[in-house]
Amino acid sequence: MKLSFEKEFQGLPQPTSQYSMILPLVLYDILSELPGNNWSPNTAKPRFVLSYKDLPFVTLWVECSDIAIAMEAVGAKPNKRRDGSDVYTVPVLSDPNTGALITDSLEIASYLEKTYPEKPIFPNNSEPLIRAFDSDHSSLIRPGIKSILARTTEILSPASAKSFIGAHSTDLSLSCNAKHDADLDLLEKGYNTAYEWYQKTDGKWIMGDTFSYPDIVIACYLLWYKRVLKEEEWGRISSWNGGKWAQVLADVEKECKLA
Repeated sequence: MKLSFEKEFQGLPQPTSQYSMILPLVLYDILSELPGNNWSPNTAKPRFVLSYKDLPFVTLWVECSDIAIAMEAVGAKPNKRRDGSDVYTVPVLSDPNTGALITDSLEIASYLEKTYPEKPIFPNNSEPLIRAFDSDHSSLIRPGIKSILARTTEILSPASAKSFIGAHSTDLSLSCNAKHDADLDLLEKGYNTAYEWYQKTDGKWIMGDTFSYPDIVIACYLLWYKRVLKEEEWGRISSWNGGKWAQVLADVEKECKLA
């Protein structure tokens, strides 16, 4: 089992933060062969939240092929597959300040909001609505990500790529470039709908002038595409809707101090 430890200095709090004296939280993330390792949209979500809230944290990188062994060893709660069976996943967040160990990006966000409420990501008691948004967003993009899942196997170690393919066998397309183009066409349709969401607000965020968790969710998927796709493929996505999605990613990274 391979684990890699790394401090996230970008997540260290500012001296004025009320959290400046707490112990660093521990985020379990997926190792890759990319510079900096990070690529997963689901593990990026808590990374962005932690950094936005000025919470100190460190990262433990886990090979995709070792996730089940590693998460069972630390006592993490498994998630559920669509068929109801158990599956160990990351992100997992360990908080030494409270003893909490949380699985799943949305549950981690909820925990962080309740435990460290400064700089809210569920403003104005919006968590129930944001939970519905999270589900709707996943349904919106799922039809178009099969080829992106395939591209992801190219940035993993051989053992982890094999494990990743097994975990996503029903959603992963390893076919020709023509199929890849068709997948991106489906993805573009989804983002045309997301663009309409933004057009209905008065500010640059989903909730107008108020930054919130939905902006992080959208940005983390865009980051995934940018990290694993070929340059021309990401260029295609970043040009949709007048360059809206490259701008959203840049804005959220800046807001979360990850630019």
